[in-house]
Amino acid sequence: MKLYIVRHGETPWNELTKIQGHMDIPLNSTGLSQAAITRDLLKDIKIDRIFSSPLKRAKMTADVINENYGLQIICDDRLKERDYGEFTGFLRGTYDYKGMWKYRENNTYKLAENVQVFFKRIYDFLDEIKAKYPDDNVLVVAHAGVMKAVECYAHGILPDDEIGPFVPKNCSYLEYDI
Repeated sequence: MKLYIVRHGETPWNELTKIQGHMDIPLNSTGLSQAAITRDLLKDIKIDRIFSSPLKRAKMTADVINENYGLQIICDDRLKERDYGEFTGFLRGTYDYKGMWKYRENNTYKLAENVQVFFKRIYDFLDEIKAKYPDDNVLVVAHAGVMKAVECYAHGILPDDEIGPFVPKNCSYLEYDI
């Protein structure tokens, strides 16, 4: 299966470097413009299926990209961003972001989703679509955290356990053969 994964466009909270997690924040005008640029970049790529996080920022991005394809967008709760719990709304750099992404340390928090639980959610989704659509080109529109999990699914956890620094830009996309 060929997988294309896109991070959603910019939101007002991205501008402020606030952690969104499960907060359902829509795209701002920059995010909508980014989605249109990504739509145009992907226009010559054949896509058989589109999956999206149900959160507004991802779904709005998927809707713009889908102007190329006219496919049914399948929203899947497993594609939601990691639940940052008590850290939702914090500015990046005001809490132990790197520690939250240490897979082997497996840190737990009062409310925030554990990284291994989060990765299992994404891995289960990927295992399912890989089994159902082995010969398809699949587009997933989701979040930076989901892209971290997909990167680790495709290439393994880095030996130094440094998942945190990998933060794709808004509306960037990656391609994988999985």
